[in-house]
Amino acid sequence: MELLKQLYKIHSPSGNERTMKNFIRRCVRKHIPGAKTRTDKMGNLYIIKGIAQTYPCIIAHLDQVQRNHSKDFIPIETKELIFGYSPRNRRQEGLGADDKNGIWIALRCLEKYATLKVAFFVEEETGCRGSSQTDMDFFKDCRFVIQPDRRGYQDLITNIGWTDLCSDEFLKAIGYEQFGYQETEGAMTDILALKESGLEVSCINLSCGYYEPHTDNEFTVKADLMNCLHLIQHIIENCTEIYPHTNTWETDNRTGINDWEYEEILTEIYEMLEVDETLSVDDLEFMYGRYYPELRRKDFERIYMDYHGLKEKEEQDYGMQTLCSKEVCR
Repeated sequence: MELLKQLYKIHSPSGNERTMKNFIRRCVRKHIPGAKTRTDKMGNLYIIKGIAQTYPCIIAHLDQVQRNHSKDFIPIETKELIFGYSPRNRRQEGLGADDKNGIWIALRCLEKYATLKVAFFVEEETGCRGSSQTDMDFFKDCRFVIQPDRRGYQDLITNIGWTDLCSDEFLKAIGYEQFGYQETEGAMTDILALKESGLEVSCINLSCGYYEPHTDNEFTVKADLMNCLHLIQHIIENCTEIYPHTNTWETDNRTGINDWEYEEILTEIYEMLEVDETLSVDDLEFMYGRYYPELRRKDFERIYMDYHGLKEKEEQDYGMQTLCSKEVCR
């Protein structure tokens, strides 16, 4: 965990990621001989190790949300957890584990594998500004793209904002069930920006063991972080084919509805389900189908399943955070 704790000590708020980039460059020069690094005009950092026709690819973001980071900030490691603390101020401070855990996983994999591509993006927390301006040519020879940038321990994000991220063939190949992961829907992050820019291979976002992100109470469960690392290593070692995927859902199923209109529809239906969770798919189709004829039966099924999936995940996260907060107190 020493490398991870070194990453935690570096304060890298959005727009001021230079110290983190310099640390990564030094780490690569010292421990990963032969790896080539470069940056683009946005400040994104790209690393290529080895020569191959196709590459596995890991991405993470360099910035963090937390502004509190005292000069005496230290990561405290217990048997199960790591959290940040300022002895002088006698307060807990955020680690920036979102997404330093992802950076750590990428660096560990760079050390281990002969061929790998890695991209580290700036300003993810302020709207994916780095990844939305990335060099898409970097990803043309990638087999797949993995981003470890999700709280918790079991989420495998396969769609974000009604944008599908990966193919069924890729999901079958990666064997995520044996690591305790489950498919679910996620929030905006760098892989969505890549998809919207035309990424043509499968990509996913994975829970990587941090909890209570964007707060000073943030902490990492070491076993959950290691489990994410092991899943990614399993994918790199076993998924040696290209896994093409081009998102066509919006084109095929939302003809006539633009993004902001669809968000309004989604919000309206979610609010109705908040009022009455007993509503069925049939009820939703009867209530809204006449007003939104562009939506099909499977659209209402997906809205229904996503809503209840998110509610279940919120309940699980609350239970896990309560349990882990008690562990911190002990």
